[in-house]
Amino acid sequence: MPVMHFQVRWPDASETRCYSPSSVVQDFFAPGERYALEDFLQRSREALGIASERVRAKYGFACSQAMDQLAEIERIAIRFTGTADAQVTVVAFD
Repeated sequence: MPVMHFQVRWPDASETRCYSPSSVVQDFFAPGERYALEDFLQRSREALGIASERVRAKYGFACSQAMDQLAEIERIAIRFTGTADAQVTVVAFD
């Protein structure tokens, strides 16, 4: 599996380097694009869920790191749920 990292910028300009065990995240995000917070969360759930299932298909168990990454994304996002027009930018893949 090609491990991917993607850098995101939150509405407060802080950044997080995120992990995916699969390149599938490239199907959901584009570098430089801004996503409404809820859209970003939904895309993250779907992309990391698919990535985890790809690990399960190959190795027989889901990827706990992908689910941990999703939990971190959701924890950070809570800080911005009351912010009008909150957007998350996908800065880059590496």
